[in-house]
Amino acid sequence: MKSIAGEYINLRLLCKNDAEITLRWRQSDRASLLNKGAESLKQQAQWILARPESELNYIIETKDKKPIGMISLIAIDKVNRRAESARFLIGNREVAKGIPAAVEAMKLLYEIAFYELKLLRVHGLVVQSNQPMLIWQKYLGMKQEGILRSHFVFNGVVQDAICVGILAEEFEEVALPKMKLLIKM
Repeated sequence: MKSIAGEYINLRLLCKNDAEITLRWRQSDRASLLNKGAESLKQQAQWILARPESELNYIIETKDKKPIGMISLIAIDKVNRRAESARFLIGNREVAKGIPAAVEAMKLLYEIAFYELKLLRVHGLVVQSNQPMLIWQKYLGMKQEGILRSHFVFNGVVQDAICVGILAEEFEEVALPKMKLLIKM
């Protein structure tokens, strides 16, 4: 699964050469509601090289290979057939402007999860204050499944984590048709 081609974007596996750009994205204001990442280029490169086999970390890139973001499927559990979507960030909004990069990246990630890996569910955590992401995830088919109280600390503020999840049949019946429609628009 080195590279997955979509209509407007591709997902390619994260590599050590992506350390500089992903570090820049992770240190931007857009990433303020993601878990704290590396503080140096060396740390970011080491983090990339240390990714376990239970993760698929992708760079989202345009068809002309310009990197615009990242997305991951982590904690892949083949026994219980589940994984967590994570590290979703459109880091270069200017290049992504005018293309349905975010929707197509999620669609491709779910297709990997449900069609390639044959998972039953994908779940994730959204920090409570990230309401735009929570609304977007729900719109794309995720359902709120619970709350982990006082789960995150961002800039000294303790926040709850909203647990969301989608089942394979929900993706097929609800999310996929909606995603296809959004991509065509």
